[in-house]
Amino acid sequence: MIIDCHGHYTTVPDEMNDYRNAQLADLANLSRGDVSEKITDDQLRESLEGAQIRLQRERGTDMTIFSPRASAMAHHLGSEKANIYWAEHWNNLIYRICQLYPERFAPVGMLPQFPGVNPKNCIPEIERMVNELGFIGINLNPDPTGGFWTDPPLFDEWWYPVYEKMAELDIPAMVHVSQTKNPAFHFTGTHYLNADLTAFMQFLTSDVLDKFPTLRFIIPHGGGAAPYHWGRYRGLAQDNKWTPVQERIKDQVFFDTCVYHQPGIDLLFKVVPMDNILFGSEMVGAVRGIDPETGFNYDDTKRYVDALGLNDAQRTQVYEGNVRKVFPRFKG
Repeated sequence: MIIDCHGHYTTVPDEMNDYRNAQLADLANLSRGDVSEKITDDQLRESLEGAQIRLQRERGTDMTIFSPRASAMAHHLGSEKANIYWAEHWNNLIYRICQLYPERFAPVGMLPQFPGVNPKNCIPEIERMVNELGFIGINLNPDPTGGFWTDPPLFDEWWYPVYEKMAELDIPAMVHVSQTKNPAFHFTGTHYLNADLTAFMQFLTSDVLDKFPTLRFIIPHGGGAAPYHWGRYRGLAQDNKWTPVQERIKDQVFFDTCVYHQPGIDLLFKVVPMDNILFGSEMVGAVRGIDPETGFNYDDTKRYVDALGLNDAQRTQVYEGNVRKVFPRFKG
């Protein structure tokens, strides 16, 4: 089985955007509404059959671990209450999709985060997602402020309620930001990759993974700049007497293969232990065009992994085994 660990519902019906716009326009008079219930099964099918499902068939992948559109999380907008409603609706749609296509999608959910609000407010939604809807993981935004990073770092006790619940339910988190309102940072070209590297460094320089030894985090987009500067981080760990990089990430920090050219994938596999790499594409995501140098879509990452010449055991590990290890609730 070939499992894509990183997929977002980027082709959502317009009703969801209309709901959010109306919500943001009148935060003083919030109501939950029923947008995720009113969108029909036919609309969901239509939004997927010509996009994610078609690409799964064309590219030869079997299953996608599927979550709400990252840019739509937009935790810096709204309010605490508005974002609770927003997360509920998005997670309900992901649940319905996975019920319609259980052989194609497995559910991961967004959290109702808001700047300055302790993330313990996310616990009820985490419990609902996992215990009632069968979700297998969560997306955790390390910067709900949208590019200003005024909330505490990931090693701060601020985040411990979420970590405790993750450990209790045995679910991983993909560390994934959303939009940025900081004009210095393009959101998919800069902010996403900044966040990936920031999360990596916060794990490397702290003891939070020692305090929660069963936690598992996926750092997307190939780990941002971390693989490219692997020697720098190994050296920093050595000079500062931190836990060595490969020991620190072992069994707890993983990178996906959402890297959109062959040299990048080659580098990822040369420097990062294969035990810590999960296949992912984020297809129908940030980069949707065709690379004129290859004639294929940039985000067709299976082509790059296939070109590595892995043996059968290694292919199984990257395409399936590591994903099952990180997502033990996945039963597909």
